[in-house]
Amino acid sequence: MKLLASLLTAAALAAPVFSAFAAGEAPAAPPKAAKPDLVKGEASFTAVCAACHGADGNSAIAANPKLSQQHPEYLVKQLQEFKSGKRNDPVMKGFASALSDEDMKNIAYWVTSKTAKPGFAKDKELVSLGERIYRGGIADRNIAACAGCHSPNGAGIPAQYPRLSGQHADYTVKQLVEFREGKRANSIQMTQVAAKLNDKEIKAVSDYIAGLR
Repeated sequence: MKLLASLLTAAALAAPVFSAFAAGEAPAAPPKAAKPDLVKGEASFTAVCAACHGADGNSAIAANPKLSQQHPEYLVKQLQEFKSGKRNDPVMKGFASALSDEDMKNIAYWVTSKTAKPGFAKDKELVSLGERIYRGGIADRNIAACAGCHSPNGAGIPAQYPRLSGQHADYTVKQLVEFREGKRANSIQMTQVAAKLNDKEIKAVSDYIAGLR
């Protein structure tokens, strides 16, 4: 009886599909996600983001990150987490709270289409230390190489790890310190890595990243 009941249930569920084929109709496909609207993205970026991040995402303010060529999925995630409070930043929360998910997607895909301007390392005494940490980590303290997730040239891995190449050293220093101190808590991996770095190492690797290309 249980087998018969199962067969009857399956037949009932399949009936609408068979009826559609019999009538010459294809079953309804799941709705496709809307493509980002780059025109709207540019308008929103200009109105909301450009003052701090530059007209094309190449911020001229060292405390504010460059956004051009950043992975759009990563940018959307950060905006959503600013909005929800998972990433704590009162200024960014105010801006992100005014954006819908569609706005965020449009902005992210527009700014990632802009070419990032290269940056430069400035501290010659520290850059070699920064390179060693970025490329090889610090084995005796179980600190992983940054290149393992962010790639040797800083391009990152789309949707998982952000592009770092050419990023302002001041901004990177601030983020690493906030990860270390628990002020930024939206990446367990980065919290664990930054917890093992001292101020000199953070400054060195941030300066090296600024010159990556």
